[in-house]
Amino acid sequence: MKLQVTQENLNRALSNVARVASSRNALPILSNVLIKTVDNRVCVAATNLNIAITHYIGSKVADPGSITVPARLMQDFVSSLSSGVIDVELEDTKLHIKTESYNSTINGAPADDYPVMPQIQDGVSWKVSSTLLKKALQQVVIAASSDDTRPVLTGVYFHTYEGNLYVVSTDSYRLAERKIIPLKEEVSLLIPATAVQDLLRIMGDSDQPVLVMHDDQQVLFTIGDVELVTRLIDGSYPDYRKLIPASFETSATLPRSDLQNITKVSSLFARESAGSVTLEVSEPEKQVSIRSVASQLGENTAKAAAEATGEGSITLNSRYILDALNVIADANVTVSFNGKLEPCILKSQDKDYLHVIMPLKS
Repeated sequence: MKLQVTQENLNRALSNVARVASSRNALPILSNVLIKTVDNRVCVAATNLNIAITHYIGSKVADPGSITVPARLMQDFVSSLSSGVIDVELEDTKLHIKTESYNSTINGAPADDYPVMPQIQDGVSWKVSSTLLKKALQQVVIAASSDDTRPVLTGVYFHTYEGNLYVVSTDSYRLAERKIIPLKEEVSLLIPATAVQDLLRIMGDSDQPVLVMHDDQQVLFTIGDVELVTRLIDGSYPDYRKLIPASFETSATLPRSDLQNITKVSSLFARESAGSVTLEVSEPEKQVSIRSVASQLGENTAKAAAEATGEGSITLNSRYILDALNVIADANVTVSFNGKLEPCILKSQDKDYLHVIMPLKS
């Protein structure tokens, strides 16, 4: 293998894929990245057997070939180089890397030993705007569980319902759902939240459409020259729509920033009680108030003007409220609930995003 590539392109590719390579895996070669030529391009790839990321970059290929090299060393080394052209040449399993100022050799391992993710055969495919998908995933992934004893809840659920594509996640204490686009294809994919985080990272600020292809076992996302394929979580997602009430006795709409501010201030007094605050809606006073009590520190009540319907109070985890408000971009937000024992719903102004928070015992 002999080729030339720019430092900027190789560094970007390694940044996208190297994080997937794991030194803690039982197979030592999985701590390597695969570098191989494909026509007049270079393919840089890594996998941990559950997720694989591949990045294609333009290059000047003199001789084709392939090798795997330690991911961390390769990434750290290339990121330290100055911008410009890099000469890469492979002799046996030694990768020689030359620039104007550096002449280095990295010992590799044959590419034949590197595992290959199975190809998706006869899969369903569809496209979505990367801007829309990125916003939706950022809004829901925060509610995914990190508890591996319930694997189904550690995923983000992509599914179609009444002709629209939705993404949803829940840890059983809260739930986030976002409607993305109308879609004719039937979709039901349970994608690991870790893979979603990697997808968000490689999407970056790209405005290219995302091509999604999937079968019963895995899903492939293609954004420009980057591909991410991940295995799906096996299992049935809970019928979460039963959690969401059709109507509400108590509801209030107010500026998102106002609710964020009074929650943030009240949360300072709620540290002693694991973030527990009481949210109260008053129609006569046209306001929302949040109260927190800390026996050692004191107490706080913060209020904000709102368009209110009905009266009532509910005790919630202030961190969950703030997490939801942090990912809502709309100017106004609506808070709705039915008494102290039923879920509280936060909705965005466009009604495409909702966040369900289960109440705490007051």
